[in-house]
Amino acid sequence: MDNVVSFTVTVTLSLFMAVSQVHCSSSGLRRVTRAQVLGFDWKNCGQPDDPAVLKTLTLSPDPISIPGDLTASASGSTSVELSAPLALNVTLEREVAGFWVKVPCVEELGSCHYPDACAILNQLVPPGQDCPEPLHTYGLPCRCPFKAGSYSLPQSDFYLPDMDLPSWLTNGDYRVQGVLGSQGKELACLKVALSLHSN
Repeated sequence: MDNVVSFTVTVTLSLFMAVSQVHCSSSGLRRVTRAQVLGFDWKNCGQPDDPAVLKTLTLSPDPISIPGDLTASASGSTSVELSAPLALNVTLEREVAGFWVKVPCVEELGSCHYPDACAILNQLVPPGQDCPEPLHTYGLPCRCPFKAGSYSLPQSDFYLPDMDLPSWLTNGDYRVQGVLGSQGKELACLKVALSLHSN
């Protein structure tokens, strides 16, 4: 398929939304009604032979306002089919006094190991349900399996609503690394850096 969203982008964005929604009833979350994400940056961090690679990812504006409008485009590819179970190891770090400190896994948020990213995607969009826009309009997948091929998301507009964040996720600079794997083999690695300013 030519116009299919990159698996890496789908998993990264969908997991972020899924984790937020799955844990929205947790007492440790606080409602954020005004926030800004500044200096968003990303890079691949995998081995040269990793089958899944993000090639482009553009987000605007900078800063990104929550709630607010977001414009995104992306492309990538995978040389193998990506199917369940897909292990996901997330490392979240926050800068404190010039040092990067690892944020522990608390209520499945932070530096956590998720045994199957596909199961989390199924919680966000149950099997049989249409994928959310703009994925549905472009006929793009949002659940496993993701077939081998080249993937691209044309420039698309999204609306970011108010969201619930953990009480420990305060203003500051953060970096996140996600490593996707299956049967002990690394499939993809992505690093994201950003600054968060919230009410």
